[in-house]
Amino acid sequence: MIVVTGASGALGQLVVEGLLEKVPAAQIVAAVRDPAKAAHLAARGVQVRRADYTDPASLDSAFAGADRVLLVSANEVGKRVAQHRAVVDAAKRAGVKLLAYTSILRADSSPLRLAEEHVTTEAAIRDSGLAYSLLRNGWYFENFNSRIAGAAQRGEMVGSAGEGRISAAARADYAAAAVAVLTAEAPQQVYELAGSTSFSLAELTAEAARQAGKPAVYRDLPQADFAGVLAGAGVPAPWPELLADSDAGSARGGLFDDGKALEKLIGRPTRSVSQAVEAALSA
Repeated sequence: MIVVTGASGALGQLVVEGLLEKVPAAQIVAAVRDPAKAAHLAARGVQVRRADYTDPASLDSAFAGADRVLLVSANEVGKRVAQHRAVVDAAKRAGVKLLAYTSILRADSSPLRLAEEHVTTEAAIRDSGLAYSLLRNGWYFENFNSRIAGAAQRGEMVGSAGEGRISAAARADYAAAAVAVLTAEAPQQVYELAGSTSFSLAELTAEAARQAGKPAVYRDLPQADFAGVLAGAGVPAPWPELLADSDAGSARGGLFDDGKALEKLIGRPTRSVSQAVEAALSA
């Protein structure tokens, strides 16, 4: 039995969809805070169980009989360590044979502040004594959707990435990797996962301009100024500072990887820059 936490979220749903192509629905558990949001999965034969990272009893029920568990990282920055530890503890109580976790690219050496909670979670997983796989995901192309649209509409993309190269992949690519690991006979302990190719934000802007059929430029800003732009656009705290920090981290190589481990794991190249821009502009 394979349990996917956060199964009603964007990544979790894609993982469940991928698992349905490989294993019987009855062997898949969609663990969600609100089972009503996974009714469409229940209708397809998937077991839907309530699982709240802040409610250990619900995690015990959700993990009952589980062989493998995918811990999709929580989205409440600043609260994730305690939530993730609760999942790790529940997985240990349930005696799961593999705990997989969606971490961040090169977590242990990443310059991004977003890596901090992942590093602590990875340590908790290692200390648990459970067999594990760390899916260290790089940046999602979807993270750029609003900026791609903005470049096409206003003729400008702003950021703090300098000339840093970013090896992004689509959320669906990372979901396919999770499916491959969850169904592998002997998965690895650590996977550094990133896109097949890389780009700078200037190159991403140029591709948006090409597809939109009008000029657009990339304007690099100091990190604090970019955070101010994001806050002014209505991005809620703490994300303006964290996203600006991530841009600055990419300028120092924090989002670049050319190992092609993701491509090898899923058996195909990841989404290209042109495909990602096309998807963003048609969204």
